[in-house]
Order: sequence, then structure tokens, then C-alpha cells
Amino acid sequence: MSDPKAPQASAGGQFTPSEGRPFIADAGPLIALARVDQLHLLRHLFGGGMIPPAVHQEIAIGSGRPGAAAIGLALEAGWIRVVPLADEAQAASLARIVDSGEAQAIALGLQQDARFLLIDDAKGRRAARRAGLPLVGVAGILLAAKAQGRLAAVSPVMEELASVGYRLSARLMDGVRRSAGE
Repeated sequence: MSDPKAPQASAGGQFTPSEGRPFIADAGPLIALARVDQLHLLRHLFGGGMIPPAVHQEIAIGSGRPGAAAIGLALEAGWIRVVPLADEAQAASLARIVDSGEAQAIALGLQQDARFLLIDDAKGRRAARRAGLPLVGVAGILLAAKAQGRLAAVSPVMEELASVGYRLSARLMDGVRRSAGE
């Protein structure tokens, strides 16, 4: 029997886990979504994802840090996996301009032909864009969730993100609200 909450294939070409193209995530967006109880949106919208070892280390599963336990459960369930880099040279080169988690996430995204890289850090986004990776941030996840009926509204989630210290600019929040029709 299939899980009614699992991602479903659609005629519109929506991603399903069977397509084999994972998302790759940086630590910040994963932790932010976990802190506001919305990590499940990634699984429901996009299926499986991967993180590199440096991101896994930044999350510090078992540390008691906010969000770490929820991400730990996703790892245990297997819909997020820690995947080592096939070639460390890309990440080492990128680590000169971004932190090691972002560098490894970008390198893993390139090595795995990722559906997209989930990243919000501006410097990391610039580096990933230059590398040719498709990018999505937390705001994009919220908009996709609303479009697919998984969220009634994005505004309350963005406000909750702000209340836990996740930085989304006022300009971005206004744009997301407009895009969501709120």
C-alpha cells in the first residue's frame, strides 16, 4: 500500500522520487524549515534529497540544537541521505569563496545532477549560479507548497521563520506574499 502523503507523479512533469533526481541542501534552509515544523514539505513536494558530509556536520544531529532532531528523523527515514563527494577538488576550490558546507553542497549538486540546490546564503547562491546549478530557497519551497495545496498561506510561515531568527529580507517577503496572492 502506498503512502497517501508521498509525492505523486503528475502529467505536468512534477518530480517524483522515481525520477532519480534528488535535491541537494545546504544546512541553513534545512534547519530553518525544521525549526518551523515544515521540513516535511521537501519530501512531499520533491521526494528524496542529499546532503554532503560538511552539511551533516553543521546540522549536528544529536546536539539538541533547534531543528537537528527533525533532520535526524528525516535521515533515519532515508528521504534525506548523507552522500560523500566523488571528487573533493571542486569543493576545495569553492571553499575559497564560501563556507565548507556550501562548497560541498554545490560540488555534490554538480556531481549528482541535482534537481536543484536548496540554499539561501547570497554568496553561496552566486557561486552555485556561476556553476550552473538550479537554485531554490526557503521562499521558493513555501511558494511551491502553497501552489500544490500543502500550505494554506506562506505569510504565517515566513513570520514564524523570522521569529526564530531566519533572515528573509522585507523585500523578499513582500515579493513572496505578492506571488502567493496574500
